[in-house]
Amino acid sequence: MQKIGNYLALKFLWLFSLQPLSVLYLYSDFLYHIIRLFGYRRHVINENLGYAFPDKSKDELRDIRLKFYRNFCDIMIETIKVQSMTEKQIRKRVIWKNTEYVDQLHDQGKDIIAVMGHYCCWEWIPSINLHVKPLGCATYRPLKNKEFDEYMLKLRGKWGTQNYTMDDTVRKIVKLRRSNTRFIIGLIADQSPAKVRIDYWTNFLNQNTAVLLGPEKIAKSTKSPLVYLDMQRVKRGYYEVNIVPVEEKPEELPDYELTEKHLRLLEKAIINTPENWLWSHRRWKYSDVRTIDTAKKN
Repeated sequence: MQKIGNYLALKFLWLFSLQPLSVLYLYSDFLYHIIRLFGYRRHVINENLGYAFPDKSKDELRDIRLKFYRNFCDIMIETIKVQSMTEKQIRKRVIWKNTEYVDQLHDQGKDIIAVMGHYCCWEWIPSINLHVKPLGCATYRPLKNKEFDEYMLKLRGKWGTQNYTMDDTVRKIVKLRRSNTRFIIGLIADQSPAKVRIDYWTNFLNQNTAVLLGPEKIAKSTKSPLVYLDMQRVKRGYYEVNIVPVEEKPEELPDYELTEKHLRLLEKAIINTPENWLWSHRRWKYSDVRTIDTAKKN
């Protein structure tokens, strides 16, 4: 029965995605009012925002939460829409900047490590494959539901991006390098490490934060330049992604310096436009120490 239910749900999502984005945003508006009314993960969001912005008033934090809800609904709609989007549509809605830098590194025989966060519509980032010379790749955490995991992989691979599980990434990178296939691999840098894999803590958004060191380790071991993908919303349904060079010779940096560099870029983006980040995620679930005593509640 579960497989039948999953099959019907996925068919519905496909039919749903065929509607124009202008219509889909009406559903997003309706969903926004629903999750606002029921306070989707309100406690988690309020706590995260309260610690991250201790100097903001309750009204300011509430405003960020409500804007986050609206953007969150849009991101869900935009993710579903990928299934039926054309190349022309995605090219129009995501403008890439500084792609020539990536192509220059490709021509020099270098691979690129690209870091990003759960910021704006990260599910549209795989469209980079339409704009640069190297092969676009990305890491992901498999979903427990097999049918929906396959669904998400199809969405993320629509523009030719190859997707690797986090545990399989290193082996895939070795295979690509042995075949002399130049690549740019995207890594989400704001996820919580497994508790047994915590090797580094830093102050991020005013909180003691366990950090993934994967991007730094891969960049150093492969001597690959690292870039930050700075995605910003221009207006509803339209984004710009600026490819920001972070370090061309990461192997020459002291331990953790590269991690600090790209984390500060993400932190700056979040501080500038906080509603674009995924505040409903329990990012600090392993933190035993906070940098302030109490979180503000709404």
